[in-house]
Amino acid sequence: MSRHISISLVCVALLAACDGGPENKNVWSDKTAPTFKHVAGLVADMTHEEKITLVHGSFPKLMPNRPADVIIAAGHVPGIPRLGIPPLRETDASLGVSNTTNSRVDDVATPLPSGLMLAATWDPQIAFAGGAMIGNEARAKRFNMMLAGGVNLGRELRNGRLFEYLGEDPLLAGALAGEHVRGIQSNGILSTIKHFALNDQETGRRVLNVKIDEAAARESDLLAFQIAIERGKPASIMTAYNRVRGDFASENDWLLNKVLKGDWGFRGWVMSDWGNVHSAAKAANAGLDQESGEEVDVIFNKQVFFNDQLKAAIQNNEVSQDRLNDMVTRYLTALVASGIYDRPEEGLKEIDYTANATVAQREAEHGIVLLRNERNALPLSTPKTIAIIGGHADVGVLSGGGSSQVRPVGGPALIIKAAGPGASFVERLYHPSSPLKALQAAFPGATITYNDGTDLISATELAKGADAAVVFAEEWRAEARDAASLSLPDNQDALIAAVAAVNKQTVVVLETGGPVLMPWLHSVQAVLAAWYPGARGGEAIAGVIAGTVNPSGRLPITFPASEAQLPRPVLDGLAAVMANTDKDHDTSNEQVPFEVDYDIEGADVGYKWFASKNLKPLFPFGYGLSYNTFDYGNLRVTGGETVTATIEVRNIGARAGIATPQFYAMLPVRGAPTVRLIGWERVALAPGESKEITITADPRLLAAFDAGWKIAAGDVAVSVGEFAGDSKLTASATLAERTIKP
Repeated sequence: MSRHISISLVCVALLAACDGGPENKNVWSDKTAPTFKHVAGLVADMTHEEKITLVHGSFPKLMPNRPADVIIAAGHVPGIPRLGIPPLRETDASLGVSNTTNSRVDDVATPLPSGLMLAATWDPQIAFAGGAMIGNEARAKRFNMMLAGGVNLGRELRNGRLFEYLGEDPLLAGALAGEHVRGIQSNGILSTIKHFALNDQETGRRVLNVKIDEAAARESDLLAFQIAIERGKPASIMTAYNRVRGDFASENDWLLNKVLKGDWGFRGWVMSDWGNVHSAAKAANAGLDQESGEEVDVIFNKQVFFNDQLKAAIQNNEVSQDRLNDMVTRYLTALVASGIYDRPEEGLKEIDYTANATVAQREAEHGIVLLRNERNALPLSTPKTIAIIGGHADVGVLSGGGSSQVRPVGGPALIIKAAGPGASFVERLYHPSSPLKALQAAFPGATITYNDGTDLISATELAKGADAAVVFAEEWRAEARDAASLSLPDNQDALIAAVAAVNKQTVVVLETGGPVLMPWLHSVQAVLAAWYPGARGGEAIAGVIAGTVNPSGRLPITFPASEAQLPRPVLDGLAAVMANTDKDHDTSNEQVPFEVDYDIEGADVGYKWFASKNLKPLFPFGYGLSYNTFDYGNLRVTGGETVTATIEVRNIGARAGIATPQFYAMLPVRGAPTVRLIGWERVALAPGESKEITITADPRLLAAFDAGWKIAAGDVAVSVGEFAGDSKLTASATLAERTIKP
């Protein structure tokens, strides 16, 4: 067969690389050739079998006759030694170098806090730093790709993987995901962004079909991906398990060809999630470039698709040779442009886990959200006795389960065997950062005693005699299962109420995978949202309670007052799935098709839904208290092609602190008033200090989608406050009519 490949085809597929792309120092046939010519030469010199080799990968744990150089991790794509093409070694990621269920015996890494905790920092620099740290650890462990960058929006608050993601707003989630991925790839390794798209619940994730209007999808979930891709420039996009508007995401021509590769001009490659391919010809023609974890496809879908089936489809002219060349070209361009192609094989490197734990601790300190602080209960002021109750606070801090699970440095403090959905690959694991020990260090003069909270009588007796009681409440979430409700499990609401009844200085620390209901809220003095706080999470919590850390976290997701306030008060598909599965089965894999109707809220996800329905949440998006106060003034707003807004922020408290003024626009979209976050800034201020800040809105946030982004001429109201719905300052600007390409 012909080895010819059209250079114009490569240029169409890889416009960014063709136009001034980075020079490569050791090209295939020409040492001065840019990336695209290098890749064109490689592809032209490959056999058909070699091309097929690169478009499907293995799940090493199930890989038959596994070669010695294959790391037991998420994935492996073999190299082609005669062409110098290295293997791709993939690790699950986002929160660190994953080692689910200790597959690589005692291979530890630094666990970052949960994605929601990162989002609660509202800090792109912290997102980059965390990504750079875990990317460095991945490369030191000989991985060259991280399956990171989860950016699915929080439409379903009971989602088992909500803790991995970055909240409900497309601007906040997209910006932080992009910076996290940019940090990972700064190490000369690759990253994904996932799960594309609308993979917002675990129940029935392999069979559900998302119903959503294109405009609503573009203005919400897809915009989050678009912003993340623009900022992070990921090597690859990983598809979601679910169907979107009728077709599986892995064979969805609208998502992959029209939106991702067409409208957005994405130049990398599209990989499937594991066990997520359903066809050869349809998937390849729809834009899927690589089948991942083929052994899992054999389990769920009975066969491998991008090997013999793809060969047959090409032979039968169902898939063109040009399409196969494009699949391979996209993959190889990432390897060449990143430097992975040229890099000599690297051995294991030493890792400074102490320095890396500091990165994780900083993220946790900035991501803890102070939700309630009556009569300035926090920071605790020289207590003589403190009762610590519940949450396994004596041993460590909780983490989320599933493919993102990191085996912590020092080993797990505690593992509780999971039961129910997904039990074969999820663990309830605690990282060894004991809040009890950290509080004892923070209050060396106090007597601090622990009770596990399982017995109400002994817990309340301990609390009754203490100057302060700190109750640690936990809600564990994991991949392959959704939360049964938003209530705290295991009778913890009763525990908190009982402790609060006997101790007027009760503080609640929530280690949760998402929002929870708080029927006891007005009985306690203080509440901290500590999420899953990762390495040194105990130290971060103790710092806030003791006052050495001034809390600055802001909610990235709305806490509802009840499940009745949600667009879907009952989780879609749960009844159908549970009726066809036993309690120990993975409900995410059940083959009972059903539909999830996202047209109910459309683009109005989270705070936008609450505003449109005039609902008062328990805690609004963007909310968070500090140990001091800030003043906002002198708002100036200009219009035109977009909105630019300037304000002055002053610290009027006695402590140094961080303010996070948030800018919202109120504008009509398809005849209905819509509120949107258009910008924010984190400002560190000394007591009495003031700073002027300016934001310029991404014009897409001021537009309605209709075959493109269309801004209507007219006035738009802009408000500045400390959370969604807080209008400390308001002004208006006049926008010019404008259309922006999709």
